[in-house]
Amino acid sequence: MPSYEPEFRLKGYEPVNDRVAEQFWQHIEIHETEFTALAQHHTEDGEHSFYVMHDRSATWGIPGEPQIVALHLKREPEACTFRFDHEVLPLPAMAQSWLIQRGCPCDTIGINPDLGPPPADEATRALERRLAGDGDHYAMGYSYTRDYPDDMVTVVALRALDERGPSPFRVVVEEVDTDAWTHTLREGGFATVAEALQWCDDRLSGTAGPLPPVRPAASPSRPVLPPKASVPRPPGRSR
Repeated sequence: MPSYEPEFRLKGYEPVNDRVAEQFWQHIEIHETEFTALAQHHTEDGEHSFYVMHDRSATWGIPGEPQIVALHLKREPEACTFRFDHEVLPLPAMAQSWLIQRGCPCDTIGINPDLGPPPADEATRALERRLAGDGDHYAMGYSYTRDYPDDMVTVVALRALDERGPSPFRVVVEEVDTDAWTHTLREGGFATVAEALQWCDDRLSGTAGPLPPVRPAASPSRPVLPPKASVPRPPGRSR
Protein backbone atom coordinates (compact mmCIF):
# COMPACT_ATOMS: atom_id res chain seq x y z
CA MET A 1 0.00 0.00 0.00
CA PRO A 2 1.57 3.33 -1.01
CA SER A 3 2.52 5.83 1.66
CA TYR A 4 1.38 9.40 1.24
CA GLU A 5 3.34 10.80 4.16
CA PRO A 6 5.73 13.64 3.29
CA GLU A 7 9.41 12.71 2.98
CA PHE A 8 11.20 15.47 4.87
CA ARG A 9 14.64 13.88 4.30
CA LEU A 10 16.16 15.51 7.38
CA LYS A 11 18.14 12.56 8.76
CA GLY A 12 21.49 13.93 9.89
CA TYR A 13 20.31 17.54 9.64
CA GLU A 14 19.67 20.00 12.47
CA PRO A 15 17.79 23.31 12.45
CA VAL A 16 20.15 26.19 11.75
CA ASN A 17 19.33 27.79 15.12
CA ASP A 18 17.04 27.46 18.14
CA ARG A 19 14.37 29.74 16.69
CA VAL A 20 14.07 27.60 13.54
CA ALA A 21 13.95 24.48 15.73
CA GLU A 22 11.08 25.89 17.80
CA GLN A 23 9.15 27.11 14.76
CA PHE A 24 9.60 23.84 12.87
CA TRP A 25 8.37 21.83 15.83
CA GLN A 26 5.39 24.14 16.36
CA HIS A 27 4.22 24.37 12.74
CA ILE A 28 5.42 21.12 11.15
CA GLU A 29 6.70 18.36 13.44
CA ILE A 30 3.79 18.45 15.88
CA HIS A 31 1.38 17.85 12.97
CA GLU A 32 3.59 15.48 10.97
CA THR A 33 1.48 12.37 11.49
CA GLU A 34 -1.60 14.27 10.29
CA PHE A 35 -0.07 15.45 7.01
CA THR A 36 -0.88 13.86 3.67
CA ALA A 37 1.53 14.81 0.88
CA LEU A 38 -0.64 15.84 -2.06
CA ALA A 39 2.51 16.77 -4.00
CA GLN A 40 6.22 16.91 -3.25
CA HIS A 41 9.37 17.67 -5.21
CA HIS A 42 13.04 17.31 -4.22
CA THR A 43 15.85 18.95 -6.18
CA GLU A 44 18.64 16.69 -7.43
CA ASP A 45 21.27 18.47 -5.34
CA GLY A 46 19.26 17.73 -2.18
CA GLU A 47 19.18 21.36 -1.11
CA HIS A 48 15.47 22.06 -1.62
CA SER A 49 12.22 20.20 -1.05
CA PHE A 50 8.74 21.52 -1.81
CA TYR A 51 5.47 20.13 -0.43
CA VAL A 52 1.73 20.59 -0.79
CA MET A 53 0.15 18.86 2.21
CA HIS A 54 -3.31 18.35 3.62
CA ASP A 55 -3.50 18.74 7.39
CA ARG A 56 -6.14 16.33 8.69
CA SER A 57 -5.93 17.84 12.17
CA ALA A 58 -7.30 21.16 10.93
CA THR A 59 -10.82 19.76 10.80
CA TRP A 60 -10.78 19.58 14.63
CA GLY A 61 -9.45 23.10 15.09
CA ILE A 62 -11.05 26.51 14.61
CA PRO A 63 -14.05 26.23 12.25
CA GLY A 64 -13.28 27.42 8.74
CA GLU A 65 -9.50 27.41 9.04
CA PRO A 66 -7.51 26.44 5.91
CA GLN A 67 -6.37 22.82 5.67
CA ILE A 68 -3.59 23.01 3.06
CA VAL A 69 0.07 23.54 4.05
CA ALA A 70 2.76 24.68 1.62
CA LEU A 71 6.29 23.92 2.86
CA HIS A 72 9.70 24.80 1.44
CA LEU A 73 12.68 23.09 3.10
CA LYS A 74 16.13 24.59 2.45
CA ARG A 75 19.12 22.43 3.43
CA GLU A 76 22.82 23.27 3.79
CA PRO A 77 24.49 19.90 3.05
CA GLU A 78 27.98 20.97 4.10
CA ALA A 79 26.81 22.29 7.45
CA CYS A 80 24.07 19.64 7.81
CA THR A 81 21.55 22.33 8.78
CA PHE A 82 18.17 23.40 7.41
CA ARG A 83 15.73 26.30 7.30
CA PHE A 84 12.12 26.35 6.19
CA ASP A 85 9.27 28.58 5.03
CA HIS A 86 5.64 27.59 5.17
CA GLU A 87 2.18 28.96 4.57
CA VAL A 88 -1.30 27.67 5.41
CA LEU A 89 -3.68 28.15 2.49
CA PRO A 90 -7.23 27.14 1.58
CA LEU A 91 -6.67 25.56 -1.87
CA PRO A 92 -4.00 23.24 -3.31
CA ALA A 93 -3.58 25.51 -6.35
CA MET A 94 -2.73 28.41 -4.05
CA ALA A 95 -0.11 26.26 -2.30
CA GLN A 96 1.35 25.34 -5.69
CA SER A 97 1.53 29.03 -6.59
CA TRP A 98 3.29 29.87 -3.32
CA LEU A 99 5.91 27.18 -3.96
CA ILE A 100 6.42 28.15 -7.61
CA GLN A 101 7.11 31.71 -6.49
CA ARG A 102 9.87 30.28 -4.28
CA GLY A 103 11.64 28.42 -7.05
CA CYS A 104 9.78 25.15 -7.43
CA PRO A 105 9.51 24.20 -11.14
CA CYS A 106 5.84 24.43 -12.05
CA ASP A 107 5.82 21.05 -13.82
CA THR A 108 7.10 19.14 -10.78
CA ILE A 109 4.47 19.93 -8.17
CA GLY A 110 1.30 18.47 -9.69
CA ILE A 111 -1.29 17.14 -7.25
CA ASN A 112 -1.37 13.34 -6.93
CA PRO A 113 -4.53 12.27 -8.82
CA ASP A 114 -5.03 9.38 -6.38
CA LEU A 115 -5.64 11.80 -3.51
CA GLY A 116 -8.88 13.67 -3.14
CA PRO A 117 -11.76 14.12 -5.57
CA PRO A 118 -10.56 14.89 -9.12
CA PRO A 119 -11.65 17.96 -11.12
CA ALA A 120 -15.15 17.57 -12.51
CA ASP A 121 -14.56 19.49 -15.73
CA GLU A 122 -12.13 21.43 -17.88
CA ALA A 123 -13.28 24.76 -16.39
CA THR A 124 -12.02 23.55 -12.99
CA ARG A 125 -8.71 22.36 -14.40
CA ALA A 126 -8.17 25.62 -16.29
CA LEU A 127 -8.86 27.79 -13.24
CA GLU A 128 -6.57 25.65 -11.07
CA ARG A 129 -3.76 26.05 -13.62
CA ARG A 130 -4.29 29.80 -13.67
CA LEU A 131 -4.34 30.12 -9.88
CA ALA A 132 -1.12 28.11 -9.66
CA GLY A 133 0.52 30.18 -12.39
CA ASP A 134 -0.53 33.72 -11.56
CA GLY A 135 -1.46 33.50 -7.90
CA ASP A 136 1.12 36.18 -7.14
CA HIS A 137 -1.22 38.66 -8.82
CA TYR A 138 -3.62 38.40 -5.88
CA ALA A 139 -3.59 38.71 -2.10
CA MET A 140 -5.87 36.55 0.00
CA GLY A 141 -8.13 38.48 2.32
CA TYR A 142 -10.50 35.82 3.65
CA SER A 143 -11.25 32.12 3.39
CA TYR A 144 -13.53 29.58 4.97
CA THR A 145 -13.25 25.80 4.58
CA ARG A 146 -16.27 23.67 5.46
CA ASP A 147 -15.92 19.89 5.33
CA TYR A 148 -19.45 18.84 6.25
CA PRO A 149 -20.37 15.61 4.41
CA ASP A 150 -23.44 17.31 2.92
CA ASP A 151 -21.69 20.58 2.05
CA MET A 152 -17.95 20.36 1.41
CA VAL A 153 -17.06 23.85 0.25
CA THR A 154 -14.22 26.35 0.40
CA VAL A 155 -14.73 30.04 -0.33
CA VAL A 156 -11.80 32.42 -0.86
CA ALA A 157 -11.89 36.19 -1.31
CA LEU A 158 -8.94 37.63 -3.21
CA ARG A 159 -7.78 41.18 -3.89
CA ALA A 160 -5.96 41.96 -7.13
CA LEU A 161 -2.62 43.61 -6.45
CA ASP A 162 -3.19 45.72 -9.56
CA GLU A 163 -6.42 47.41 -8.48
CA ARG A 164 -6.86 48.94 -11.93
CA GLY A 165 -7.46 45.52 -13.46
CA PRO A 166 -10.89 44.02 -14.18
CA SER A 167 -12.95 43.00 -11.15
CA PRO A 168 -10.34 43.92 -8.52
CA PHE A 169 -11.97 41.58 -6.00
CA ARG A 170 -12.50 37.91 -6.79
CA VAL A 171 -14.24 35.05 -5.04
CA VAL A 172 -13.10 31.51 -5.78
CA VAL A 173 -15.36 28.71 -4.58
CA GLU A 174 -14.51 25.01 -4.52
CA GLU A 175 -17.37 22.56 -4.06
CA VAL A 176 -17.12 18.78 -3.67
CA ASP A 177 -19.80 16.49 -5.07
CA THR A 178 -19.63 13.65 -2.57
CA ASP A 179 -21.87 11.40 -4.69
CA ALA A 180 -19.78 11.69 -7.87
CA TRP A 181 -16.59 12.26 -5.80
CA THR A 182 -15.44 15.17 -7.95
CA HIS A 183 -14.81 18.85 -7.26
CA THR A 184 -15.53 22.04 -9.16
CA LEU A 185 -13.76 25.39 -8.91
CA ARG A 186 -15.44 28.59 -10.03
CA GLU A 187 -14.56 32.30 -9.94
CA GLY A 188 -16.61 35.48 -9.69
CA GLY A 189 -15.70 39.15 -9.96
CA PHE A 190 -16.72 41.98 -7.62
CA ALA A 191 -16.18 45.73 -7.60
CA THR A 192 -15.81 46.07 -3.82
CA VAL A 193 -14.52 44.01 -0.93
CA ALA A 194 -17.89 44.28 0.82
CA GLU A 195 -19.67 42.65 -2.12
CA ALA A 196 -17.12 39.83 -2.28
CA LEU A 197 -17.33 39.07 1.43
CA GLN A 198 -21.13 39.28 1.40
CA TRP A 199 -21.28 36.65 -1.34
CA CYS A 200 -19.04 34.39 0.75
CA ASP A 201 -21.31 34.80 3.76
CA ASP A 202 -24.38 34.13 1.62
CA ARG A 203 -22.83 30.95 0.18
CA LEU A 204 -22.06 29.63 3.64
CA SER A 205 -25.60 30.35 4.78
CA GLY A 206 -27.09 28.78 1.65
CA THR A 207 -28.61 31.97 0.22
CA ALA A 208 -26.08 32.98 -2.44
CA GLY A 209 -27.05 33.55 -6.03
CA PRO A 210 -24.78 32.72 -8.98
CA LEU A 211 -21.27 34.13 -8.97
CA PRO A 212 -21.14 37.33 -11.03
CA PRO A 213 -18.80 37.11 -14.04
CA VAL A 214 -15.37 38.68 -14.00
CA ARG A 215 -15.47 42.00 -15.85
CA PRO A 216 -13.41 42.13 -19.05
CA ALA A 217 -10.21 44.14 -19.04
CA ALA A 218 -10.49 47.82 -19.90
CA SER A 219 -9.76 48.76 -23.50
CA PRO A 220 -6.11 49.85 -23.92
CA SER A 221 -7.33 52.85 -25.88
CA ARG A 222 -9.02 54.29 -22.81
CA PRO A 223 -6.85 55.69 -20.01
CA VAL A 224 -7.26 54.04 -16.63
CA LEU A 225 -7.01 56.41 -13.69
CA PRO A 226 -5.09 55.24 -10.62
CA PRO A 227 -7.09 54.51 -7.49
CA LYS A 228 -7.51 57.39 -5.06
CA ALA A 229 -6.51 55.27 -2.09
CA SER A 230 -5.23 51.82 -1.41
CA VAL A 231 -7.77 49.19 -0.44
CA PRO A 232 -7.07 47.56 2.92
CA ARG A 233 -6.86 43.83 3.46
CA PRO A 234 -10.40 42.54 4.06
CA PRO A 235 -11.10 42.13 7.78
CA GLY A 236 -11.63 38.75 9.42
CA ARG A 237 -15.19 37.49 9.31
CA SER A 238 -17.27 36.09 12.11
CA ARG A 239 -17.85 32.39 12.09
